[in-house]
Amino acid sequence: MAALLLLGFASGLPLLLIGNTLKAWMTVEKVDLAAIGWFSLASLPYSLKFLWSPFLDRFTPPFLGRRRGWLLITQIALIIAIAFMAFQQPKQALQLLAINAVVIAFLSATQDIASDAYRTDVLTELEMGAGAAVFILGYRIALLIAGALALILADRIPWSSVYLLMAGVMIIGILGSLFAPEPKEITPPTSLAQAVILPFGEFFQRRGVISGFLVLLFITLYKLGDALLSNMATPFLLTIGFTKTDIGAIQVGMGLIATIVGALAGGAILSKIGINRSLWIFGALQALSNIAYFVLAQPQFTKNYQLLVLTINIENFCGGLGTAAFVAFLMSLCNQRFSATQYALLSSLMAVSRDILAAPAGSIAQSTGWPLFFLITIVAAVPGLLLLPIFAPWNPKPVAINRPGLDDEEDDIWGRN
Repeated sequence: MAALLLLGFASGLPLLLIGNTLKAWMTVEKVDLAAIGWFSLASLPYSLKFLWSPFLDRFTPPFLGRRRGWLLITQIALIIAIAFMAFQQPKQALQLLAINAVVIAFLSATQDIASDAYRTDVLTELEMGAGAAVFILGYRIALLIAGALALILADRIPWSSVYLLMAGVMIIGILGSLFAPEPKEITPPTSLAQAVILPFGEFFQRRGVISGFLVLLFITLYKLGDALLSNMATPFLLTIGFTKTDIGAIQVGMGLIATIVGALAGGAILSKIGINRSLWIFGALQALSNIAYFVLAQPQFTKNYQLLVLTINIENFCGGLGTAAFVAFLMSLCNQRFSATQYALLSSLMAVSRDILAAPAGSIAQSTGWPLFFLITIVAAVPGLLLLPIFAPWNPKPVAINRPGLDDEEDDIWGRN
């Protein structure tokens, strides 16, 4: 669990540095709002990481094993790439900034492939709820550093110094990779062709073709409402008059606490009611929590700090609940022999809504205005929830699942869940 805390931190740190923190920098530099919204496409590697994930299943670095070796390589490269962001100028050279952001996204996505596979391989079934919550805890602490601390520092020191400092903080991830326990060795694919083909075939053979595609569609849509809101949350708060320090301290700082509480509560509740029911309950709460932003967007509540605190806490607590259930669900779908490729495919689809489907968020907000935009984010969450009865019924029937590398008793556990 300590290793997952540090690896979760390393996984979360780069995201805001090419996400909301970077958008805040661009907003301050007077970059066009529509361009800021479309800039989420710089995170496209998160959606495409399944394309190179078979390499991480097939090949093992000469040090630290199949999972931890790749973690160390990507973390060192990330330190260099984040440091290069310190020399960018958003207003004068937007293309160079985009290239640098894409490189960071590629390296971060590769690190995620390795860390997600490591987490899937090292956790037993009974540890999944707790493991997901602890990983999210580390992830959110990193968002506090890359979001709240970075924004607060940006009010006091140049943005270049902020990014150099963030590059140095990535050393925490290296410590996690060096001291993490090695998971039980599972025989890897014997060829790259096997690493590419077998994970997809095994997934659809186990789930069934129709059910498998519905699962993939659900993963794409489950977080769409949240993704649209998150894409524009920081520009929205800056537009209605809150300062970078306000956003750093309240949106990211207090939001972190609410998300941690939500994730830990979600992990505890999940162990009692199961993954399926958690997806139903937490998904509904996740969607309805966006109403708080709709209220905050009303003219009579302009720059209302009490309402901002309430909004941030509601949205992030419910988001933490949904994320805990979603991460446990994704891990439950993976075969440990191909965990890098299968989890990468599943999480890539989740990133599609965050990076591609949410890319027009800025243009939508410009066309509709903020109140209607936030209502649209609620409606966008409905299609994913409507798929739940098909493959995640409230009262699931026992299903026998054979997971290579597990003993008979563990096979029975996976079948029951």
